[in-house]
Amino acid sequence: MMINLSQKKELPIRVICATKGSLEDFKNSNTGKSLISSCQVTSAELKLFSSNTQGLSQVYNQAIEESLSSPALLVFVHDDVLITDFFWGSRVRNGLQLFDVVGVVGNKRRVPNQPGWIMVDMQGTLDSFSNLSGSIGQGDFFPPRKLDYFGPSNQECKLMDGVFLASSSETLNLYGLRFDPQFQFHFYDIDFCRSAEYLGIKMGTVDLSIIHQSYGQLNDQWLHSYQLYLKKWQS
Repeated sequence: MMINLSQKKELPIRVICATKGSLEDFKNSNTGKSLISSCQVTSAELKLFSSNTQGLSQVYNQAIEESLSSPALLVFVHDDVLITDFFWGSRVRNGLQLFDVVGVVGNKRRVPNQPGWIMVDMQGTLDSFSNLSGSIGQGDFFPPRKLDYFGPSNQECKLMDGVFLASSSETLNLYGLRFDPQFQFHFYDIDFCRSAEYLGIKMGTVDLSIIHQSYGQLNDQWLHSYQLYLKKWQS
C-alpha cells in the first residue's frame, strides 16, 4: 500500500470577530446567526472578543499570534455582517488558492493620498468602476436594501475593505504581516493592504455574498486616522 506522507492536513477555518456585546448578544447578531445557520455546511471555529473595548488591530493581532501554535485560515469579519452563502468556507478556501489575502470588495489600483479603497480624494470622488472589483449588500436582512456591484470578482487588488478579510495564518506569520495598532478602527484595513503590498503579498476579491449592516462614517476619528496614515506612508 502506497502512503503519501507529504499530504498536508487541511487547515481549519477560524473566524475572528470583536463585538461590544456579550456572547449571547453575538448569537443574535447577523454575523452570529450566519455562522450558526451555515455550520452544517461550513464548519468554522470562532475566536470571539466579546465585551470588547480594544481596537480591531489589537484583537486581530492577538488572534494571529495565537495561531503560531494552532494554524488556521483566519477570517476577520465585522460583527454586523449577514453571510448569505452557506458555502462561504469553500469560497474562502478557493480564493486563497489564487491570492494570499482575500476580501469581497476592493480596488485594483492605488493612487497617492487615497483616503479609502473606493475613493480617490477627500471630496469623496468614487474611482472608476473599471478599477473596482466585487459586490456587497447594504442593510439588515436578505434581500439587501441596496446591492453595490463594483465589477467582477477574482481580481487582484491593491486595497480592500476590511468588513471581510481572510488569509492563512501561515502566510501572515511567514511574512510577519500584522495590523498596525495605531489604527484602532478607521484605516486599519487600508494600512494592512499597504503593508501586504510592501511585502509582496498578493491580494484579491472572491465571489462571496454578504450584507453589511452599517455604513462608514467620515467623522473626526476618521480624519485623525487618515492623518496618521499619511504620516506613516507619506502618500
